[in-house]
Amino acid sequence: MKRVLTEQELERRRARQQLEAMGINPYPYRWEVTAHAAEILQNFDDERHQPREDGPAPEPYEVSIAGRIMTRRIMGKAAFFDLQDETGRIQVYVRRQDLPEGFYDQVFKKLLDIGDIVGVEGFVFRTRMGEITVHARRLELLAKALRPLPVVKEQDGKVYNEVTDKEFRYRQRYADLIINPEVREVFRKRARMITTIRRFLDERGYLEVETPILQPMYGGASARPFITYHNALDMQLYLRIADELYLKRLIVGGYEGVYEIGKDFRNEGLSRFHNPEFTMLELYVAYKDYYWMMDFVEELLEHVATEVTGSPEVQWGEHTISFRRPWPRIPMFEAIKERTGYDLYGKSRDELAEIARKLGLEIDDTMGSGKIIDEIFGEFVEPHLIQPTFIIDYPIELSPLAKRHREKPGLVERFEVIVGGKELCNAFSELNDPDDQRARFEEQARLRAAGDEEAMQIDEDFLRALEYGMPPTAGLGIGIDRLAMILTNQPSIRDVILFPLLRPEQPAVPAGSDGAEKEASES
Repeated sequence: MKRVLTEQELERRRARQQLEAMGINPYPYRWEVTAHAAEILQNFDDERHQPREDGPAPEPYEVSIAGRIMTRRIMGKAAFFDLQDETGRIQVYVRRQDLPEGFYDQVFKKLLDIGDIVGVEGFVFRTRMGEITVHARRLELLAKALRPLPVVKEQDGKVYNEVTDKEFRYRQRYADLIINPEVREVFRKRARMITTIRRFLDERGYLEVETPILQPMYGGASARPFITYHNALDMQLYLRIADELYLKRLIVGGYEGVYEIGKDFRNEGLSRFHNPEFTMLELYVAYKDYYWMMDFVEELLEHVATEVTGSPEVQWGEHTISFRRPWPRIPMFEAIKERTGYDLYGKSRDELAEIARKLGLEIDDTMGSGKIIDEIFGEFVEPHLIQPTFIIDYPIELSPLAKRHREKPGLVERFEVIVGGKELCNAFSELNDPDDQRARFEEQARLRAAGDEEAMQIDEDFLRALEYGMPPTAGLGIGIDRLAMILTNQPSIRDVILFPLLRPEQPAVPAGSDGAEKEASES
């Protein structure tokens, strides 16, 4: 069904037609940009650039800028408008006499709108009100906006009609970025965070690689996959749920340190900590173990926090989180006992199920020992771990890819870093015994047959790789999106993903309503 245009949209299209009738292309091909708003505001020098009645002639500060008209104040034969580019806003001064005959009255005043993208050539000066401003000598329309912006209105420093509808902001991120400059800064920080991580790893000699996203067999984590189909090969494929098994193949192949920063996909629910498409760092280093990796993670995250925010201490909601080393290291069963009073170590599956029910958790027959322990930990321990904390030494049932603990029977050498009440990192001393790995995969197959849809498959090619011999190896995964949430002080994973997955857009609200487009929030 064809969308019904609003009166403002119709008016903008009429303006476009008038511009074209006047011989003005509303979408020209290029504009030479020599400066940006932030640069001009920083570099303007009153001593050098500002004209004075009793002083020498100023040094011209000529600029050519481009951006979007965000406000306009027309005062007869002259006007001011705010131009917004990638770096911020700057005021522009326009006079009728400086522009081609008729342009000011017939084009600027009547046919240009807030949201239009324009190019300006002129010189910089400071107004009597003290605002650094570009005096326009040339003004050209670069893109006519046919849809009005939900513009934030400001007066005397106070904000009116601020767009705060989260669904609108996530669905129309392009508009969100225009009207909320602080959102652009969030994603600059995210990019800086990833660059800092990459530089940290590169400087230590680790090789960045790319592994398949389309996989004939998924593995490396406990999760349900997305399924697709390759027509030419006539085969079912999966979007990867983790990079792990391919990266460890590369360790077998002779690399001593490899990493990948890339997308993983898990067919799971949505929450403020979960998006089905997310970004992970995975790192594997030969001849190391999980003790070494704990020290490495502390160093890495303290460095990244300091580089991105200027301090190892960051504000996240009501909490001040310190990434300053060292962090507590608490065995998983000790943490559970402290919170619940129950010692789960060595308990059978039935005993664990009975304890979980006493604690008020719902347990079904598809859940093995590991999943029950994980449920108890997630409910009673994890939410209370706000400062960076290593939870170490997990039960073997929870960790089919981790090496058996060298001292504690029934456990593996694994840690998770919990920050802000959620898992941020996961790491192992990697299992490199091919026979033990096969037995673990077979146990996963039994769980899968019993109804556990997230249990792993048996990957025969990975087992074949291990049979060639993989050296002792430490592996690490870090949730990039969750780390970005903390370092940019954002409450939801959707606030640090430019285009998060949403339900299909609902039909437009009928005329006469408040015009808002709502949808039920995913839990």
